[in-house]
Amino acid sequence: MKKMAIIASKGTLDMAYPPFILASTAAALGFDVKVFFTFYGLQLLKKDLSDVKISPLGNPAMPMPVPMPSLVQVLPGMESMATVMMKDKLKKKGVASLEELRDMCLEAGVTLIACQMTLDLFDFKRDDLIDGIEYGGAATYLDFAGESNVSLFI
Repeated sequence: MKKMAIIASKGTLDMAYPPFILASTAAALGFDVKVFFTFYGLQLLKKDLSDVKISPLGNPAMPMPVPMPSLVQVLPGMESMATVMMKDKLKKKGVASLEELRDMCLEAGVTLIACQMTLDLFDFKRDDLIDGIEYGGAATYLDFAGESNVSLFI
């Protein structure tokens, strides 16, 4: 059986989709998949994902409906506006929500691993996170990644 190991280290909306899409697709293709959520990526395992936002700042490749100078991106409210616009676009295009993708991963047998060190570092409580996940450290990830056909850092 092929194996895929993914590190999810970012918690913004645009960086939340790739690990869930790749993991669920690989699982559907018969891969044994494990995703290790560390640092800011750990927030993608929180029960409530409503605070996951997109950041237009420092993301020059982000297509905007109207050309916008970089300076405008630092104005208050731009992050919320960009998040609403992106969520609307995803919905209009029929792309599953983060919650739906995460549930698809769990249903497909993808192992989601919360980094215990990050949990401690940022004072997360296990009650903050969804059920059905595992907890581990770098050694947990490396043990699996060392045997994987595909390893990704997102």
